[in-house]
Amino acid sequence: MKSRHGCFEWYELLTMDTPAARDFYTKLIGWSMMEWNELEEPYAMWVAGERPIGGLMELPDEAKACGAPPHWQAYVGVDDVDATTQRAKELGAKIFVEPQDIPKVGRFSIFADPQGAVISPFKSFESAADTPEGMPLMHFSWNELAAGKLESAWAFYSEIFGWTVFEDMDMGEAGEYRIYGRKGGAPLGGFYTKPSEIPGPPFWLHYITVQDVHEAAPQVEGLGGKILNGPMEVPGGGSILQCMDPQGAAFALYSEGPQS
Repeated sequence: MKSRHGCFEWYELLTMDTPAARDFYTKLIGWSMMEWNELEEPYAMWVAGERPIGGLMELPDEAKACGAPPHWQAYVGVDDVDATTQRAKELGAKIFVEPQDIPKVGRFSIFADPQGAVISPFKSFESAADTPEGMPLMHFSWNELAAGKLESAWAFYSEIFGWTVFEDMDMGEAGEYRIYGRKGGAPLGGFYTKPSEIPGPPFWLHYITVQDVHEAAPQVEGLGGKILNGPMEVPGGGSILQCMDPQGAAFALYSEGPQS
């Protein structure tokens, strides 16, 4: 089986109101939904074209009790979930969910990195299809960490997931922005030090490619979401829009090329 270590494999929205979330994202992004019925309870999946790319669940009671808000949770492929989780713990991570199996699917855990951002390693029981590289429409195409301190966060993640530096960009007053990925692959996203004016702990933000973020902006607000930043151009000629859905989960949109 080809190693998927370091690949972003799945994106799961944990939220308070699943019917409302389904309505918001299918209308905004163009996703369809598919029910997976192999477990005791049906599991709703986001589908881009014909490819399932993530899931939709109600925020678990134990997460609510810990104060977790609605959020997108990313799953990153690893060769060994138990070994990855143990190493993360040794490096200072806080383990929220110890390694466990999802019947017929795979094995996973959930932890917060030493600075507080949450991520989940995952190992499929079957050979997984390759994740599309580049920026295909309706797919999650960029994974960005607002770190407590860039270099400390990078030391942790580069060891845990084997990521390498593609480019370090000087963003002026905003500081350094590090583009990373798997060796020999396409860029997976970026790291930067979270500015003090952004509240809360460090966090991951995941970008979905759409046709035009400028057209999407009024749709976000019209559907009950909130714009946090943008639309704005980024190096390379694309544009981004950082948002919050009606239940409070943060996400972002990206479109390629100059937009009108």
